[in-house]
Amino acid sequence: MNLYRPLKIGSLSLSGNLFLAPVAGYTDRPFRSICVELGADLTYTELASSEALIRRGAKTFALLRRAENETRYAVQLFGSDPEVMYSAALLLEPLHPEVVDINAGCPVPKVVKSGAGSALMRDPAKLGRIVEGVAKASREKLGGAPVTVKMRSGWDASSINYNECARTAVEAGAALVCLHARTRSQGYSGKSNWEHLADLVSRLKMPVAGSGDLYSPEDAERMLRETGCAALMFARGAQGNPFIFRLAREYLEHGAWTPPSYEERFAMAFRQLDLLTADLGEAAACREMRRAFCAYTKGIGGGSGLSGGNKLRDRLVHAETISDYKDILSVV
Repeated sequence: MNLYRPLKIGSLSLSGNLFLAPVAGYTDRPFRSICVELGADLTYTELASSEALIRRGAKTFALLRRAENETRYAVQLFGSDPEVMYSAALLLEPLHPEVVDINAGCPVPKVVKSGAGSALMRDPAKLGRIVEGVAKASREKLGGAPVTVKMRSGWDASSINYNECARTAVEAGAALVCLHARTRSQGYSGKSNWEHLADLVSRLKMPVAGSGDLYSPEDAERMLRETGCAALMFARGAQGNPFIFRLAREYLEHGAWTPPSYEERFAMAFRQLDLLTADLGEAAACREMRRAFCAYTKGIGGGSGLSGGNKLRDRLVHAETISDYKDILSVV
């Protein structure tokens, strides 16, 4: 069976099942555009505050702008008030998102303290009301764009309740559930429990996407084969490596893949910087790209045949201009 395959999410038909997950501070418009170029079948925005949207926050709306090549994209909202989430979803009408996603998995204290993100897993009934509200808004203003939910296994090891939360979300109108099979208390540490993912797939009649510990094409093949999930969401595994979409598809379809050269990686980093400069201006873009350039150069000095990785990244985190980046990488 071909593990790379088309997928339907509610009324939406996709040509493949490799998605870019929503990642705060990372899945901005330029990065999503690059991931589309490299084969992502669906891309998710950074999480956007429902409260900020209804206050007409300009920065939040800017966060959600579609890239020119994004023919299929999802907007992710977070919040704890069903009415506010409904109102915020209505305001997405000018963006015409193909999917609206509800964040029920973010473990960051600032989000959790507001009752949003993974805190929603402590109140499945409220999660259901939020899904109902967003689905209602979608029917009224968004052409019935499918609603999806990204969640975790539970709050902690003693409260694993992904099945209850997923069932509640689907009954309320969710067309797909993505499970990052870690608990909120784990954060991003430890291992993702793919047994939870396989269990959810066996119980849920709707498509289930998997996330967590997807760093290589082999990881992609193994998650699809071992869990039976319908789609994959690459998060940290795509940071500095948007090539993962192309490589995963190559491996799923042909059983082999060829890693990009460092020249290709650097060229893509500068492509991302150019796109971000067009959005923010050079000074802000160069500051924002420091972390991304460090991710693109991961592996240098670690058996790559290149030297000075740590010194290189020490210089990258102080780059101020595009010329600075070019000068720093010219010595590699």
